[in-house]
Amino acid sequence: MDLHFSPVTLEEAERFYSYWQKTPQRSIDYSLVNLWGWQQHYGLEWCFTEHLCWIRQTWPCFTAYWAPVGDWHAVDWAACLADGPISFIRVPEALEALWQEQLPGRISSAPARGQWEYLYAQSDLVRLPGNRFHKKKNHVSGFIRTYGEPDYHPLDDRMAEDCLALQDTWCQWHDCDHSPSLTAENDAINRVLSHYNTFHNLCGGSLYIGKDIVAFSIGERLDEQTMGVHYEKGLNDIRGVYQTINNVFCKNACTDVQWINRAQDLDEEGLRLAKESYHPAGFLHKFTVTLG
Repeated sequence: MDLHFSPVTLEEAERFYSYWQKTPQRSIDYSLVNLWGWQQHYGLEWCFTEHLCWIRQTWPCFTAYWAPVGDWHAVDWAACLADGPISFIRVPEALEALWQEQLPGRISSAPARGQWEYLYAQSDLVRLPGNRFHKKKNHVSGFIRTYGEPDYHPLDDRMAEDCLALQDTWCQWHDCDHSPSLTAENDAINRVLSHYNTFHNLCGGSLYIGKDIVAFSIGERLDEQTMGVHYEKGLNDIRGVYQTINNVFCKNACTDVQWINRAQDLDEEGLRLAKESYHPAGFLHKFTVTLG
């Protein structure tokens, strides 16, 4: 492919959103919040063509193409991908299926389990119904017994500053300086919250005890039926803080969606167990794809 890439920047935000709105299946990976937040860590670059925004990562160890964003159904894929072989990572299932249909005999794909995005029913995370959610509900009840009804505030300038302060405290407790992955996540959170007014459909909520912030959740409307959750942080010494911020964020910021997308687990065992403990209703599957 003869494409000319440049680093992902906020100066091209409106152009990107015009492509994003036409994307048939919107993975949280491909939102501008995610691309911009992780741009430095992955060396993310993009290139705009007539119907597509092509994306590739150039760091840390190799160059890899991600799936393109845009109107997949407006593209002649046989002509567009005539040169091969070429490989793509993080390919959403709807695009993988379209390539299988339009490029018969050229597609080799494998599920990328660590990249599957967890989808939860909004009603489950709000109501925490039945025995499946008994432990989660107990944690929320314990928080309320100890600290009173949750003091929840939506995202604004003051909350963004408080979130950054809490993130700094969280990083000190978790020794982010000695963890490359936590350092990268910390950088992403700081980049996004420092420019939160730039992004379409970004929202968030914070939880306070007295005057002190103890947790926050930052999300983004991905489509008409889905809210994505990018970041969720809380002070670990407060019982039930994570279960409570999850619950009140869904009650307040997700009232008109059916699904909550809480991103992938990256094959990390602890993260997988935590995500599975909320009983996902399904997944947005993703694949590694090679076109011959």
